[in-house]
Amino acid sequence: MLSSRARRAFPLYICCLTTFTSVSAFADNTLFTAMDDPATAKKPFEGNVQAGYNAQSGNSQSSTLLANTNMTWFNSDAAYSLWGAANNTTSSNVRSSEKYQAGGRTRYNLTDRNYLFGQASWLSDRFNGYDSRSTLTGGYGRQLLNGPLSDLRVEFGPGVRHDEYHGGGRSTKGLAYGAANYSYQLTDNTKFIQGVSALANEETTLNSESALNVAINDRFSLRVAYTVTYNSKPPASAPKNTDTTTSVTLVYGL
Repeated sequence: MLSSRARRAFPLYICCLTTFTSVSAFADNTLFTAMDDPATAKKPFEGNVQAGYNAQSGNSQSSTLLANTNMTWFNSDAAYSLWGAANNTTSSNVRSSEKYQAGGRTRYNLTDRNYLFGQASWLSDRFNGYDSRSTLTGGYGRQLLNGPLSDLRVEFGPGVRHDEYHGGGRSTKGLAYGAANYSYQLTDNTKFIQGVSALANEETTLNSESALNVAINDRFSLRVAYTVTYNSKPPASAPKNTDTTTSVTLVYGL
């Protein structure tokens, strides 16, 4: 038998999934953003803006722009998050990379360790074969560690994905989703973060991000991240299975 608290959570869970389905502007970062436990949040709102820019001229010309933002609202049992990201690279006045993402997510605590989540995502990455990729997932999560230094949570559940390919064609398929997120406070101002997620049906997409956040002062920090995306069956217009990104960004806390 489910507890009364669990029974109350299911309507909220279904409501969140319905909301994400109807609001297509919401979407996801790299399909894993296991947010902090609302029961341990230090303030009702946390947000940040990250930006990075590089330009070269002379014998060769290139420019790269990275920007993203993340905003999360907490109450005693629930958390709600919105995020967006953009990445553009130009070489010799020719666009060589263009990626946009947006997302929304919710978490509801059933107990100190167990929670429900729902998330929706939208991705446009035409240089990797996708004019549009929309994903909706939801399910169960477990808070394995929640200490002053270490935090570890895992989650899994069903989902659905709609792809529109840059080379033409589209598909809508069900999938299984799983993710894990780990963080460790190395020093007073340095934190290591590792996130991994998988989306699987007859095609498997794996995402991994390793990041180091170094606080400069109360508002600013430096973030170094290495991201890997693996697709077992990539689109014909972008046949390579693996993409990697290394980024260094300045983060401003809202």
